Amino acid sequence: MKELERLFYIMKSLRDPMSGCPWDKEQTISSIKGYTIEEVYELVDAIERNDINGLRDELGDLLFHIIFYSEMADEDKHFNFHDVVKQVNQKLERRHPHVFSDHQAENIEQVNELWEQIKQQERDDDAAINNDHTEKNLLDDIGKHMPAVQRAAKLQKRAAGVGFDWTDSTDILNKLEEELGELREAMNGSVNLDNVAEELGDFIFCCINLARHYRIDPEIALRNTNDKFVRRFNYIEEILRKHNKSLDEATLEEMDTLWDEAKQKLT
Repeated sequence: MKELERLFYIMKSLRDPMSGCPWDKEQTISSIKGYTIEEVYELVDAIERNDINGLRDELGDLLFHIIFYSEMADEDKHFNFHDVVKQVNQKLERRHPHVFSDHQAENIEQVNELWEQIKQQERDDDAAINNDHTEKNLLDDIGKHMPAVQRAAKLQKRAAGVGFDWTDSTDILNKLEEELGELREAMNGSVNLDNVAEELGDFIFCCINLARHYRIDPEIALRNTNDKFVRRFNYIEEILRKHNKSLDEATLEEMDTLWDEAKQKLT
């Protein structure tokens, strides 16, 4: 707690109207959101590199951002850091009655089902507290500004929670083939790029559904594929460099051959 209290002191010092940092004291909740996103990606990068020291450092940076937001909210008399902690404590206990009360949940499937039931009750309670009698749709509160892959997975998971889901992975593969056929059709003849984009989006959405069906995080799967592409392409560039040849000088056939070699040699 001593170090946390020191962090509060540092934050207030940075925001002090008279003696604070010119940059920090001019920030708003809206102005630092981009930096927060960067910090989250740096945290994920440290995790994927298994960099434990980096993980500690990035967690500290993210904690500072949480303190920063809380301090600005406190200055405007909205809430403070202790309110944030209190609310998350209450939420965690409320959403885990199988741990903090006598409710039973014996496997992950039951936990997920219970979790969605509790979240739906929370949405209903919020509407009642805010005296909002507008009929809410199931997917309304899934944020539109999150990365598209992540949002697609959350939309699908929410719909699956009420039974709107594939029962078998074979059905999803058949749907993928159907979507691929529609994409091919859109690309034939006089190409309408809007149609191609729409069919491509449908195909990607179906791929994400397949990942969700197998409990594969599509964002992580794609990040891993990105990393694999970088490793293989770097191999092409390194081999060409050893032969005193640049990428611009290499033919497509040469690069394809080296790509096949990279697939054999690299994971």
